[in-house]
Amino acid sequence: MRKPMMAGNWKMNMTVAEALALTLQIDQLVGEATAVEQLLCPPFLCLHPLKEAAAAMPFSLGAQNCHWQDSGAFTGEISPPMLRGLVDYVIIGHSERRQLFGETDKSVNKKTHAALTHQLTPIVCVGESLDQNERGETAAVITAQVSAALDGLSAGQVQSLVIAYEPIWAIGTGRAATAQTAGEICGLVRAVLRQLHGNAVADLTRVLYGGSANPDNISAIMEQPDIDGALIGGASLQARSYADMVKITAEIYSP
Repeated sequence: MRKPMMAGNWKMNMTVAEALALTLQIDQLVGEATAVEQLLCPPFLCLHPLKEAAAAMPFSLGAQNCHWQDSGAFTGEISPPMLRGLVDYVIIGHSERRQLFGETDKSVNKKTHAALTHQLTPIVCVGESLDQNERGETAAVITAQVSAALDGLSAGQVQSLVIAYEPIWAIGTGRAATAQTAGEICGLVRAVLRQLHGNAVADLTRVLYGGSANPDNISAIMEQPDIDGALIGGASLQARSYADMVKITAEIYSP
C-alpha cells in the first residue's frame, strides 16, 4: 500500500521563530499518526533550525524549489547539494513557479533529474489553468506535463518520486476541484505512468492532490483510490487545520 502524505507548503510565509512555534504546535496536536507521512516545506531560511528542532518529531522536511545546477553564478538560487542532508523532498514545478517565475516543462525536467542525482525526492507538480480547463484541455495538458517532467528517467527513479496534481484555478482561491474530479485526474496521472513505465511503477508511485484542500474536504479527497495525499497551502499554516487533516487521513488508513 502507498503511504499517504500530508505535505504542507508554507510558501513565502513564516519567520524562523514562527516556523518553530508552528511545528511545535502541530506536533502537540497530531500525536500518534504513523499511518501518514507528515511533510513540512518551510522557506529556505527555516530549514536548518527546523531540522534540529524536529529531530525528535515525526516530520519529514522539504524545500520549495531548487536549481538544476550544483553551483555557479545564479544569484538567489539554491542547489540540490545545498539541500542534501537538510531535507528529504523538494517541490518542483509548482504552478506559482511556472506562472510567476517562468518555469517550463523543460526546466522542471532538469530540476527533477538534478534532485534525484542528489538523493532528494522530487514532488513534481502538474496542473491546468482555468482557460485550459474550460476548453476541455485538462487531459492533454496533464499528459504532456507528466510526460515532459519524467523524460529520461528510469522506472526506478519514477516510482521513487511523488507527483502532485494541482489545478491552477483551485490554488489559493478556496475553489477546490470536486473529490471525484480530483480523483479522475489523479487516475489520469497514474494512467500516464502506466503507459510510460508499466503497472508496477504506476501502482507504487504516490500521487497527491493540491488545490484548496482543507479539513472539510480532505475526507472525500482521500477516499479516492488514486489519491495518496494532499499538497496543502493555506490550511497548513494553521496548526489545527493541518493536524485535523493528518488525523482524518490516519483514520481512513487505519486497519
